[in-house]
Amino acid sequence: MTALAKIVRVEAKLFLRDPVGTFFAIAFPALLILVLGLAMPGTRDPSEELGGRRPVEIYLPITMTLAIATVTMVTLVAVVASYRERGVLRRLSTTPVSPMALLVAQVAVNVAALLVACGLAWLVAATVFDVSPPGNVVGFVLAFTLGSSAMCAVALLVAAVTPSARASSGVGQLIYFPMMFFAGVWTPGPLMPDLVRKIADFTPLGAASQAVQDAWAGSWPTLLHLAVMAAFTVVLGGFAARYFRWE
Repeated sequence: MTALAKIVRVEAKLFLRDPVGTFFAIAFPALLILVLGLAMPGTRDPSEELGGRRPVEIYLPITMTLAIATVTMVTLVAVVASYRERGVLRRLSTTPVSPMALLVAQVAVNVAALLVACGLAWLVAATVFDVSPPGNVVGFVLAFTLGSSAMCAVALLVAAVTPSARASSGVGQLIYFPMMFFAGVWTPGPLMPDLVRKIADFTPLGAASQAVQDAWAGSWPTLLHLAVMAAFTVVLGGFAARYFRWE
């Protein structure tokens, strides 16, 4: 087993030992779609405004992108910043294992947890509300993975440039709520004003939300949305690697 694989295994065990973090990463999306479907009137009935689709079918992909925002901008930011503040990264830099390997392991564990959360959320939605699986599974996995990677890059950049774990969490929260707005958490994309929807197309979570919805409906994500997510992943990930302070 390689050093990176060992770190991933250790980080996965630590992740699962945090009940709050595990709940919000894995179980919360399924619980949220269950509450939305049962508590909100009309969510299980076809809507003309949504092209005959049921609101619960629209909210399921949006709930999955909400999970991306929560795991990256709340959990990942805090964990990475706390590792630096407690000297974990500094101690790693004196060993043959690169501190960068720890960051890669964190991203891998969080993206894997999000994929599990997606499967659980769909299982609940399919069982309770008879929601069909993604019409384009390959497109969905591509869109979701790229969206998760883009938001991980945002989170790592925040952790890179902020001076403390508390500051990282604060900045993460400031980014978290606008990202959720552009992802359509409060107003689904088809119901957004044109200008807001166009702005959302160029945000990492807005692009991810729309790409995931397109794939769920059976289409391929647009090149624009894929390019936006890839650009955020490469550019912000590069800046995070360049300016990250290990201690």
